[in-house]
Order: sequence, then structure tokens, then C-alpha cells
Amino acid sequence: MRLAKYLAHAGVASRRAAETVIAGGRVSVDGEIVLDPARDVGDEHRVSVDGRTLQGVEARVVYVVNKPLGVVSTARDTHGRPTVVELLDEDPIHPSADLRLYPVGRLDIDTSGLILLTNDGELANRLTHPSFEVPKTYRAKLGGRPIGDGALRALRRGVELDDGPTAPARARRVGAAGSNLIELRIHEGRNRQVRRMCEAVGHPVLALERVAFGPLELDGLAAGAHRRLSERETERLRAL
Repeated sequence: MRLAKYLAHAGVASRRAAETVIAGGRVSVDGEIVLDPARDVGDEHRVSVDGRTLQGVEARVVYVVNKPLGVVSTARDTHGRPTVVELLDEDPIHPSADLRLYPVGRLDIDTSGLILLTNDGELANRLTHPSFEVPKTYRAKLGGRPIGDGALRALRRGVELDDGPTAPARARRVGAAGSNLIELRIHEGRNRQVRRMCEAVGHPVLALERVAFGPLELDGLAAGAHRRLSERETERLRAL
């Protein structure tokens, strides 16, 4: 197995980030610094990162988490705020206590809903890289007057933001005419994109929740709760 792939499967980082770790001279194989990410390694080799010997390739796992408001979507936070990874740490029986999990994508601290945690760096990269166009679905409660058909059509065409036009989105009103709850499906991942898109058509977002990531939905998962994906569900993600 290529060294960069080995590091990704061992939960060190995504494959691309692992190549940067290797290029920085931080990885040794059997005591010798290796700078070639294509170097073949296996369980018979002693691979170390920053002097810490890896225990081999971890079993790759993916969790769906329903992130509550006020929780940051990082593995750790320098300001001491609760993190989405800690939601699993609070469960004493979850089988991934010794795995290095990290979030797939980001949700703002004031956005709730579906986020993935995994130690599979390769899968994480595929799910977040723009070229794969993995869709994410949000429900937004809007302020202002009831959203009109013109605003919905503008969201479907794509709107102009300060960092360029967005790709067309799927947008629909949830509920009867006059409702200010909409569902928006996008495949880009710009900073606070849904909020900025809605503001661009005259509707500030009062509350925002991600309800689906690719084929995965919350399916009644309570705020703060998590579940591990089955192998079949994980393979569906890889097929994206």
C-alpha cells in the first residue's frame, strides 16, 4: 500500500493532507525518514509520525451525528467550546473510543443537523471535494415577508454572491403558500452559503438545519445523538 494511503487508512489525515505530512519529513518507516508518498508499506513495517508509531490500519468507520446548536464541527476547539467529536466521547460504549475521528465538512456553530464523522480520510476527501458535487439538503426558516415564487426561482437559477455566482440549487417551499420554511439542496460548500443565498433574495435566515448529506438523512435522530453507518450505507457513499 502506498505510504500516503496507509496514513489515511490509519486515521492520520486525508490522503492529500498525508502527502503534505510526508513531504515535511514527519514520517519514518523502520526508523528512516521517508519523503516519497508512493513508498510501499504494510503491516510488517514500523511507520511513525512525529515519532509516534502507528498501530496499523484502523477499521474504517463512519458516523452520522445530529449536531445541536452551540457545538462546533471540529475535532478540538482552542476556545473550550463543545465539539461534535465530543458527542461520541460522551458515550462510554461506542466502539470508536480509540479512533481518530474528524468531521466531514463543516456546520456553523449556529447551524444544526446532519454531519458525518469518520477516520477514513480518502472517503472524507471524496465527500467534500467540489469536483464530486455531493449534494447537501438544508431546511431554513426565513425572516421577512413570505417567500415568493420569484425568490425561489432565483435560488434555482443561482444567485450572485461577493465570491461569485452560485450553482443552481433545488429550492422548494415547505408547507402551504405563505410559509417561510424552505428546503434548499446545494452541492457547493462555500462559507455560510445557504444564509448568504437567502439574504441575496431578501430573506435573512432565522434558523438553519442540514437534513441530508448525499443519500443520508437524519431519520428521526435526536439532537446530539449519533449512529454508526452500516457497510452498505458506507458503500453507497463511496459510490457517489
